Amino acid sequence: MAQKHYDVLIIGGGTGGIMTAAQLRRKDKKLRVAIIDPAKDHWYQPAWTLVAADAFNMKDTRRDEKSLIPTGVDLIVEHAASFEPEQNTVRTSEGKAYTYGHLVVCPGIKLDIDALPGLREALATDKVCSNYVDPEKTKRVMTAFQGGTAVFTQPSTPIKCGGAPQKAAYLADEFFRRKGVRDRTKLVFATPGSVIFGVEPFRFALEDVVRKKEIILKTFYNPVRIDPVKQEIHFKWSKPGDNLCVITEEHGLKEKVEGEGTIVMHYDMLHLAPPQSAPDFVKNSSLAYAEGPNKGWLEVDINTLQHKRFPNIFGLGDAAALPTAKTGAAIRKQAPVVVANILQRIKDGALANERYEGYSSCPLVTGYGKMLLAEFKYDNVRDSDPVLSKLFDTSKPLWSMWVLKKYMLPWMYWNRMMKGTM
Repeated sequence: MAQKHYDVLIIGGGTGGIMTAAQLRRKDKKLRVAIIDPAKDHWYQPAWTLVAADAFNMKDTRRDEKSLIPTGVDLIVEHAASFEPEQNTVRTSEGKAYTYGHLVVCPGIKLDIDALPGLREALATDKVCSNYVDPEKTKRVMTAFQGGTAVFTQPSTPIKCGGAPQKAAYLADEFFRRKGVRDRTKLVFATPGSVIFGVEPFRFALEDVVRKKEIILKTFYNPVRIDPVKQEIHFKWSKPGDNLCVITEEHGLKEKVEGEGTIVMHYDMLHLAPPQSAPDFVKNSSLAYAEGPNKGWLEVDINTLQHKRFPNIFGLGDAAALPTAKTGAAIRKQAPVVVANILQRIKDGALANERYEGYSSCPLVTGYGKMLLAEFKYDNVRDSDPVLSKLFDTSKPLWSMWVLKKYMLPWMYWNRMMKGTM
């Protein structure tokens, strides 16, 4: 039976939770550590883009959750439901309470399907898919596609792996060429943002990819509704200070304007990232921001990852309000900071010297056998690995980076990150 009190209680058994637990136990085997997570499966989601493109096996992205829990760490297979930070207590849906010396909150992110009207119904059709939901369905939809308008898009909410929607479009381009239907396909990538990617020089390389692949790039297109019966997606024109949306017909797209600033586009295939949010038990808790642009996301200091109001609580991963991309690579840099701070606080009540500077990376697959590695930190400043950048120009699509993505990164994830050794 699990103990009811722990030195460190971790909410979430994903990348952040297991890495943090493993590193804590490696540094101090006397610590009583537990993870609360109801999941039976643990997925290596970065490979799902490749699964959809028939370049990776779905079964190889899964492990039993219990098999990954570090030795000496308790796994509590329950649903975290509420926080009582003043009493150092977490309550679960199963009616149990657990107390802690330190709490780490890293439950991941919620796919908020119902935040986009029509999406749930659209996903039930054979024309609409999402690598975030079911990459094997994406493969089936692309295989059945015989030409027409293929739309790839993403929401204005924060999402995990912000580059994933465009990676899906790049691989779809080559998938359709192999099938022989690309010449009768209008491939659209629509984004609420102003550019394809916010960090230079990766932006310029990706703009070149878009041009060469003849992808129709639509900026300031924020998806707001889907009509699965008519096979139409509605976008709100999102350019700041500009309510006048302009559509052109040079690409032969069936677009029309409705009302003020709403663009309606027909699709024969639609792939999108769903809107996303922090899990409800975080979003509705006293640990989340109550107002402002970060409303609903975990309130932590962006460098120390310590909660701003409850000093024995730390957060990392997708649920945290951090102004950087939500990726496993970011968690790899966040976990050591959380671990160092908790150990230092246990020792003398202070924080350690380690700081998280916003590092994240996005392995942007631009085709079969081609990838560029975008690494950056806060304020969209490039932050490339000093060793890799000496050997390769990671701002250009390279075969060597494809090898890194398909073979090396999965191995590193299962054998190093999950064991707390990197």
